[in-house]
Amino acid sequence: MVVTKKENNVKVYQEVLEQIRLFIDQHNLSPGDRLPSERYLAETLKAGRSSVREALRAIELLGLIETRKGEGTYLKAYQPYNSVELLSSLILRESKKKEELIELKKLLEKHGLSQIIQVITEGDLQYLKQVLQKYREPKERHYYFFYKILQLTNNDLLIKVWQLIEEFSSSTNTIFYNQEMYKIILDLLKTKDKEKVESFVENLYEAEIKSR
Repeated sequence: MVVTKKENNVKVYQEVLEQIRLFIDQHNLSPGDRLPSERYLAETLKAGRSSVREALRAIELLGLIETRKGEGTYLKAYQPYNSVELLSSLILRESKKKEELIELKKLLEKHGLSQIIQVITEGDLQYLKQVLQKYREPKERHYYFFYKILQLTNNDLLIKVWQLIEEFSSSTNTIFYNQEMYKIILDLLKTKDKEKVESFVENLYEAEIKSR
């Protein structure tokens, strides 16, 4: 079997990502900390420096790392905006992908609500009420309401995936609840009835999608 240059580049890219992930785990790195050099990665992976450099550039485009001239490569605080641009280049070409994005957004938010039903406190509910009072603009209101919900799950990856989906979907598919619907969600959370909460969110999104 002949391995093409493209296939080889993909392999190197995946291995560089894995090597960086391992390095971060082993050294407990935080945003701003320095990552392995191109030379280190090339020697470790037994790959050409040019292939490693190309892989690092691709990873940098995702907003995961940043290269400082003359200093090296550093771990970057997660920002969804660069990833949003890459996601949009795919989704805008296919209308079906937009519908799938809405479905994913719905699933993430419904999952978040179902996960916090048994742990949400009266203090959390009061905070969410304050969010509804403070943010009148639909996009901000939806973002800060569900950001708090997902924070309560203690699942950082869930939050980051939702942030990415929310940032893109809110600019292409304006699907938010009116203020009364958020209040109903809060009332349902008080009941701690998981099935009622999930059913309400499911039906609400179905109504929103059909009305488009």
